[in-house]
Amino acid sequence: MSENDYLKDISEIKNLMNRSSRFISLSGLSGIFAGIYAIIGAVIAYLYLFPKPGEFLTLHSWNFKLLVALLVSVAILSVVTAYLLTTQKAKKNKEKIWDTTTRRLLINFLVPLITGGIYIIIKLNSQHYGLSASLMLIFYGLALVNASKYTIGNVKYLGYAEISIGLLCAALPGYGLWFWLLGFGLFHIIYGSIMYLKERKS
Repeated sequence: MSENDYLKDISEIKNLMNRSSRFISLSGLSGIFAGIYAIIGAVIAYLYLFPKPGEFLTLHSWNFKLLVALLVSVAILSVVTAYLLTTQKAKKNKEKIWDTTTRRLLINFLVPLITGGIYIIIKLNSQHYGLSASLMLIFYGLALVNASKYTIGNVKYLGYAEISIGLLCAALPGYGLWFWLLGFGLFHIIYGSIMYLKERKS
């Protein structure tokens, strides 16, 4: 066996081991759709649910409840779309979608995400609304970075971007909706588009 063949075999073995210990990358289209859902949700919130000048959004107001329902709807649509597209991609590539690695990925993703969600609810219950968008972005970014070691895509860079924009949002209060739109909308579309182009080339 020549040295080139030996190195090639080593490379293939390493690649197989890497793929067996990591979840398949999410479909790039799922990121694009998640971004579109977020933009549509933000536009609806801005036009119909946000208080007019001189008005305030309170925890028990009807608009606040509708806003929460809208955010939950965006999240559910994003998750369902990601699941369907990723399952389709897994079948196409003859890869498993549910195994030990998947469970590890979900645990590492959900722990910071659920922790952040509970913390945000506590702050909202205390009538502290100002940093809600910032906290959503930061905890979501932390969840992505934490789960990135179990997935093949470069999702950690999306996580870093979400954390960065979340911190900037905290430093510039009053622009939460626009930072939320940028982080969950535009960033998802950019990341999803990059991943989709890579998928088409491979």
